[in-house]
Amino acid sequence: MFGEMKVFSGSSHPDLARGIATHMGMPLGKLKVTRFSNENIKVKVEENVRESDVFVIQTSCPPVSDNLLELLILIDALKFASAARITAVLPYFPYARSDKKDEARISITARLVADLLETAGADRVLTMTLHAPQILGFFRKPADQLLATPILTNYFKTKDLSNAVVVATDAGAAKFAGHFAKRLSVPMAIIDKRRFDDSEKAQSVALIGDAKGKDAIIYDDEIATGGSIKEAARILREFGARTVRVGVTHPVLSGNALETLTSANLDELVVTDSIPISPERAKALPNLRVLSTAALFGDAILRIHGGRSISEMMD
Repeated sequence: MFGEMKVFSGSSHPDLARGIATHMGMPLGKLKVTRFSNENIKVKVEENVRESDVFVIQTSCPPVSDNLLELLILIDALKFASAARITAVLPYFPYARSDKKDEARISITARLVADLLETAGADRVLTMTLHAPQILGFFRKPADQLLATPILTNYFKTKDLSNAVVVATDAGAAKFAGHFAKRLSVPMAIIDKRRFDDSEKAQSVALIGDAKGKDAIIYDDEIATGGSIKEAARILREFGARTVRVGVTHPVLSGNALETLTSANLDELVVTDSIPISPERAKALPNLRVLSTAALFGDAILRIHGGRSISEMMD
């Protein structure tokens, strides 16, 4: 058992951090972040953390590199303030899509981020719905992955699922979507999607499964530019889907995502708050629903502090 539990928030997503702390019934720790004119970052912890069990909440969102560096500096400050244990809580893991060496002379940047967290002083990592499960293997320290599947499952179970089908955006997402379809007790279909370059654009060429007259639920781990979702919606409507809804964990929404998703003519877009969405951007997206992950992370933090199982939460 460690000492007193304390929770600190970086600058990336203060609303989620406050929600987590409120769910846990405790205040956020006091700290001050200063950004100088030369773009250097200074973090000062403004309360005693000696021998404390500390959790630091920081997600990956623009400016991604600044938020990552702020997290590393905060962890280092806590380490040298004699915190007994430091857990980095990363709702969306930085550089999660750079998880393999599929070209010559490139960095496996997700592995590099894992090394940086350890070097800064993180004793464990808590994250959610990684783009690839092997990222957990990049850590030499304990790392736990939460899944947003229970949150999304509970939401979609409030809908009429008598004629629903869960759709994977490509073959790689089939296993991920299959678990979701099993939880909802509905069939699954898979879109045959091909990528031909690094433009982040993919072309859907076929559908494996039946969508005619059905209420399709596209299920994936994240939305980046929205191109895959738009292509999936297009081919589902071509194959006769009655409605097209989307359930996604991480709303990255990069590039022209707002315009792309608006033109996709979705019946509903359901995401979590693992990444902040400004009110202006939320207003621009039709039929958007944002689900809170505060209780999920709050319960996980309490379990880690109490030495209890995280995997039980996912059962």
